[in-house]
Order: sequence, then C-alpha cells, then structure tokens
Amino acid sequence: MPQLQCRLLLGLMMLAPFCSGCASLPHAQSPVHVLFVGNSLTYVGNLPAVLDGLASANGHRVQSDMIVEGGAPLAQRVADGSVARALQEKRYDYVVLQERGGDAICSSSKPDYCPAAEMALRSLTQLARQRGATPILMGTYQTAPPISKVLVETEAVAAKRLCMAYVPLSERVRAATAFAPSANWFYSDGLHPGHDLILLESMLLYRQLFGSLPAAASFSVDAPMFTPHSKFSAPLPTSRAIFSKDIQQSYVYSMGRVAIALAMAKGSAQ
Repeated sequence: MPQLQCRLLLGLMMLAPFCSGCASLPHAQSPVHVLFVGNSLTYVGNLPAVLDGLASANGHRVQSDMIVEGGAPLAQRVADGSVARALQEKRYDYVVLQERGGDAICSSSKPDYCPAAEMALRSLTQLARQRGATPILMGTYQTAPPISKVLVETEAVAAKRLCMAYVPLSERVRAATAFAPSANWFYSDGLHPGHDLILLESMLLYRQLFGSLPAAASFSVDAPMFTPHSKFSAPLPTSRAIFSKDIQQSYVYSMGRVAIALAMAKGSAQ
C-alpha cells in the first residue's frame, strides 16, 4: 500500500476509537461488536468476556465473539474459511487477531511457520476491511528479554506493513512481572495468561477502542474462565465451551487487581 494511503488509513483508524465513545449516555450507544480470532492465548481466562465486562463497568456496550482453537495458528483459520463465514454472517466493528506466541519470529522448530503467519495476518486483515471492520493485531509475549524485544519489533513491523492497529504486549508483560511479581500474570502452567494478564490486555484493547484507559474500579465477569484444556466445537463465533464442572463460571476483579493492571497499562513499556 502506498505510504500516503497508509497514513490516511492510519489517521482514520486513530479517529475511529474516539468516535465510538462519543455518546455520553450508555443507553444511547449501539454495541461495539468485536470478533477475536486466536488460540489458547485468547481463550484462557476468556479475554473477550473480560473486555466486555470491563467496558460495561465503564459505561460502554461491547459484545465480543471468538473463533479459537488450542494450538491453532491464524493460517488454520484462513484455510478453513471460518473467519470469512463469520464476517459474512454478522457485522463486526473490530477483528482482533492474535497469533501463537513466537510464530512471528520463527521461534518454532518448523521454519514454515513464520511466512505462514505473515500471509495469514495479511489475508485476515484484508477480509476484515472488506467487511467494514477495523483489524487489530494483539501482541503475544516471550519472557526472555532479547527475544521479547525482537518479538515486539517484528510484530510492529508486520502491523505497520498492513497499516493496522497494533497492541504491543511482550515488553509490558516483562515490566509487569517485575513491578508486581506476586500478581496472577500467568496461568499455573507458567505459559498461558493468568487473570491479571488478561485484565491488562483488556485495558490495552479498551484504550484502542475508546481512546482512553478505563476507570480504576472493581468489576465482575459472568462467563466461563476457560483453561488450556477447554475444548470448543467446530470453529464458530462463540463464547461457549463443552460443559465442564471444573471450569469457573465467573470471576471478580478487585479494586487492587484493577489498580495494578491499570498502572502497567499506563506505563511506558512497549
């Protein structure tokens, strides 16, 4: 895309979040519809539902769906056509894309993952725009400092190349673990996101949608808190998993937890 066109598109994207929050009364707003496309990094702790709950607590209506599958790269969602079908059947304002952690920098032992991730991001970004949705690249994370920095730089380049919004995460995660080491940044396996990391991601996405960070207030999420082993039906926009009594059905974010995540969201780490 020519540089001038890219700048114009990015300018419109920067204006859109502020316009979506222009209505002063919550009841005057139309819901903001968001489609998440990802894997276990997206569904563990239910990022879409936490974003919805955070927005509701701050006077905004957000209704999120997700197309997710454990361990699945974005290329798989291109191949099965699930995202294309979802965008045909329902109008979404935003499409949040989250790749597997490390695929963007070829950290996998399979060298074909890196170009496949780049092509899938391009394809899904184009699909979103064709259907009138704004694509957002949600960053992933690596804990090793040199790898984390390269990951953020690589994701940023990919987003810039496609003129899409990007929410960097990895360096902010490293800063968060140093700032509040006892917080629930990671799931018990030490790999997947914990409740506080999901909250931080939700705040960063909230800012992308509405142009400012949320208020420092506690809130609850009435939705399944999916685990790494949660199983979903065929890729469809859903927030439901196969029933399991082991899955917690709600979660409360206390004022203290919100304050910690908000401090990290305000931080300068990128």
